[in-house]
Amino acid sequence: MDYAYDYTEDVSHTKAKAGDTERWVTGLSGLLDPTKSAKMTLRELIKMDTTVLDIEMKKATVTRTELEVAFNAVRNTSLNSYGYSPYPLKQYITWVKDIISSQAAGSKKPFIISITSSDPSELRIMLSMIQELRRSLSQDPLVGTSSDPIVGIELNTSCPNIPDKPPPAYTPLSPEFLDLLAPLAEMGHEDESLVLGLKLPPYVYRRQMVELVEAVANFANAETGRCPFRFFTCTNTLGGCVMFQDQTEDTRKQDLGTFALPTKYGGLAGEPLHSLALGNVMTFKEILTQHSIEGVRQIGIIGVGGVNSPDAYQRMLRAGAAAVACATALGVEGVGVFDRLIGKS
Repeated sequence: MDYAYDYTEDVSHTKAKAGDTERWVTGLSGLLDPTKSAKMTLRELIKMDTTVLDIEMKKATVTRTELEVAFNAVRNTSLNSYGYSPYPLKQYITWVKDIISSQAAGSKKPFIISITSSDPSELRIMLSMIQELRRSLSQDPLVGTSSDPIVGIELNTSCPNIPDKPPPAYTPLSPEFLDLLAPLAEMGHEDESLVLGLKLPPYVYRRQMVELVEAVANFANAETGRCPFRFFTCTNTLGGCVMFQDQTEDTRKQDLGTFALPTKYGGLAGEPLHSLALGNVMTFKEILTQHSIEGVRQIGIIGVGGVNSPDAYQRMLRAGAAAVACATALGVEGVGVFDRLIGKS
């Protein structure tokens, strides 16, 4: 991504995560397939985030200087100031259709479309657009079949780089946050085949995570115990971090007084985030497992943060992740990193 934005108006965006068509680890279908995810038995999957497609619902003024990522000298840490994309959701829906149509017959490669907005009415519009995509991919537009492409939806509640808009998931019991969850929950109860999840920020104490789970549990069906939310992605980057130019891999500029990012502050990812990410995954797993509502106990976790080695991948699984993602290592090595992380190279 090489765009950034002057936030002259309230913008909404989505991210459609469409992994490389040949390399998406098929084990992720165990998390996204509603007939399998309740069992959560698949442990050797890595979420292929090889293509990140950022989307917005409104226009934004684009500049090319504010959106940037910097890597440290040993390339195990990144700091980014990524913002929203200039492309509309309908364009990314078209691209998702194109990718699916280009796949080999019988492919079960899943997609996660990650959306965000501070306006519940905009979320409803985006959800309806994605549901229309799902219906268009289905052999049966009403109920679908087990052979249909799997398209899940993730609500990103955790971007740290939007000026004056802190991640809403840091106040999970607030009316504003619950209002954001409501449209997803409504659609999840209406369509039980729809896989819904939340992308969460890094939390620093247990009470924050307990409150997040309780916020989600509010939307479980009181009679059946079914929860419309099926996964958490833990964690997004840690905001408010700084990297100086002399810490980076760029040896051309080593001015001790300059910052690695034009924005100065950014979201931290990579190895320094790993222990915190592990703690979030493990704590959420404990809280979910002990919950009184069956549907909440079945929520799976996608672990992400500092996964740059096979050992780090295994640690995420031991902490309780059902799927594992990486970003900094992917940015450094490209899609070949996934074979390395699972020990195939």
